Order: sequence, then C-alpha cells, then structure tokens
Amino acid sequence: MKIVAFQGSPRPSGNTEILLEEALKPVKKAGHEVVLFKLNYMRIKPCQDCGSCEKSGQCIINDDMGEIYDAIRSADRIILASPIFFFALSAQVKAMIDRCQAFWCEKYLLKRSIAAGPHGRKGLLLLVGGMKKEIGATCSDATATAFFRTVSVPKHEVVSALGVDAKGAALEHPEALKDALEAGKRLVA
Repeated sequence: MKIVAFQGSPRPSGNTEILLEEALKPVKKAGHEVVLFKLNYMRIKPCQDCGSCEKSGQCIINDDMGEIYDAIRSADRIILASPIFFFALSAQVKAMIDRCQAFWCEKYLLKRSIAAGPHGRKGLLLLVGGMKKEIGATCSDATATAFFRTVSVPKHEVVSALGVDAKGAALEHPEALKDALEAGKRLVA
C-alpha cells in the first residue's frame, strides 16, 4: 500500500510531528511505501478562485501542489496531521486543502472521482492542541472531512491530543502516543 502523509505544523520536531511519527511506525514496520510532505517547507500558493478547475478539474497554478496532486491520486491511505490553531487546522494544511478545489470540481462537476485501488482508500486525522475543549478538534475535523470526501476517502479515523502545547509535550502524554500508534496499525490492517 501507498501511504501519503501530510505534516502540517510549522514547528519542526513538535507535537504534531511526534504523533505522526508514532502513527507511521507500524506502517513502516509492515513495509508499506510512505510519502511524507512537510507542508511548511513547500511552495503552495493559496487558491485564487479563478474558476479554471471548474472546466478541467486541473489547477492552473504551477507550484509544489503538482507533486501533491499526483500523490493523492495514487494513495491508498492518507494521513493528515495538524496542530489546532484557533479551532482550525493550520494555515499550511488549509492552503493545501483549499487547492484541492480542483479535485472537488473533478469529482462533483465533471463526475470523475479518484478510483479506489485494490486496497480501497482510508484516512487518518491527527490533531494536537493546547486547548482542552473538544470544539477545536470538532471544527478541524469538519474541514478534514470535506477534504477526505473530496479526494475520495470515504472514511477516516480521528486521533486528537488535547491539552498538549509546549514543544515536545506529546512525549509526556503516553495515551496520545498509544492512540496514534494504534490508529496507524488500524490504518493498514
């Protein structure tokens, strides 16, 4: 199986990356191909709402999204990992998702969905936030759900680690680490 993972935190070696690495352990151990995108280091221009994708299903902006489009098309599993900022996914993740408007047009206007391969398509959403209230995870999942369904991922699991704020604090939350590891196992089972 091919697993495509998006690390959406601007903080290197932070809590989001720690949980993502934990979720990827069983994936890598099982020998699956992993393609990792660290969105903060990529050149992704925001969607310009130009309407070009409405006719073709293709975005006309030439940047690093081209590589992401190809990876999403060929993925069996997609992992989206993000910190929660102001009840939402990070700006890095949101910019990537907004550029998936081309997939939305392709699927809903042009009636061409991404075909599920022999393993089907499943997703995993990993969220980390300093706030302890569930509303941040709920709002973030609403956006992620729209993304996953747009790229023909019919179901996804959510693992949220709340009350985790300082850099590296995820390491002090064994339950969050265990949840991410177990979710990674389920993703490729």
